[in-house]
Amino acid sequence: MYIKGDYIHQATNGLCRVEEVTTLDFTGVDKDKLYYRLSPVESQGSTVFIPVERSEGTTRYAMSGEEARALIEEMPSVETLWIPDERAREHLYKEALLSMDCRNWVKIIKTLYFRKLDRQARGQKVTVRDEYYLRRAEDRLYGELALALGRNKEEMEGYILEQIEGRTVKNQMED
Repeated sequence: MYIKGDYIHQATNGLCRVEEVTTLDFTGVDKDKLYYRLSPVESQGSTVFIPVERSEGTTRYAMSGEEARALIEEMPSVETLWIPDERAREHLYKEALLSMDCRNWVKIIKTLYFRKLDRQARGQKVTVRDEYYLRRAEDRLYGELALALGRNKEEMEGYILEQIEGRTVKNQMED
């Protein structure tokens, strides 16, 4: 059970802070049922209530600094999600975003980055749909990494690239 002040990831609302564990005083609501009152990090001023009993499988603790650093180190080896069929690929993106698995978000970002480069090389524009899923995956990933590493979300892309490039140079020097 989460406690007040915990940061969690909730499948549909993303990164949230647990504000309290409480009952609801609304007509037609079981007064003995416990709910998490959450504040989504990306939606300042918003409040979400989810039943404690149904939170398993739709919530998890936000990653730790150690987990964040390990994920960044692993990023170069994370596979892409390439599927030629547009509808199947979009379905896979939706599932990956809701999976709450940061590696799946990395897969989306890598896939769409390479797709963007390919389209640009052929003189084509990036599709609106690709941009949408790229932004959603980046928002989720960068927000959670920023919290775990005590950084600003806006600097995460540069920080990640810096870390990966630094390791690549170090590995080349050691070879």
